[in-house]
Amino acid sequence: MSHPAIAIDGPAASGKSTVAKLIAERLGYTFINTGAMYRAITWYVLTQGIDPADTASVNQLLPSIPLSFGKDGSRSTVLYNGQVLNTELTTQEVNDHVSTIAAIPEVRSLLVERQREYNTREAVVMEGRDIGTVVFPDTPFKYFVTASEEVRAARRAAEGLTDSIAERDKKDSSRATAPLTQAADAKLVDTSDMTIEEVVDTIVADITQKLA
Repeated sequence: MSHPAIAIDGPAASGKSTVAKLIAERLGYTFINTGAMYRAITWYVLTQGIDPADTASVNQLLPSIPLSFGKDGSRSTVLYNGQVLNTELTTQEVNDHVSTIAAIPEVRSLLVERQREYNTREAVVMEGRDIGTVVFPDTPFKYFVTASEEVRAARRAAEGLTDSIAERDKKDSSRATAPLTQAADAKLVDTSDMTIEEVVDTIVADITQKLA
């Protein structure tokens, strides 16, 4: 691996996105939000009036989806016809269906390829659910960020989202393709009783030690 790849995995509302962004800033690496990629495909599928559970129709649509993946400064972006997608990716409808889209093998195969492309050019901090197990299984920098179900539910509520954390966990952990699971060699970081700064300090210290 010519450039370091920091894998930050974990369930919904574990704090992994915020942690990954701050780690990337601290180290001067590029932050890659893989969840935004899956959300973008979910958003586009929904705009086309396709049922996300209709796998055949979703797969038929994949080759022609006008999405591209770029960078804005040190963060990855998802663009639709040249325009960066932002609030479109966080609607309740997208939130309700993203786990269904993410369970489709062809979708995951397409996006894993795109995710790996970033690391061929630069050091990355990538967050998701299968980064340490599928995207970068050989990286020595693997972290599984989690928190209690109660804490995560409260965080979702604070964001104005009302989906069931237990249901999201069940969907993500039981899917046949790249289920959410902690890599055997990943460091577990429970954020339930930690501040964001404490989490970032813990992981950066471990990365720095390994790099040395």
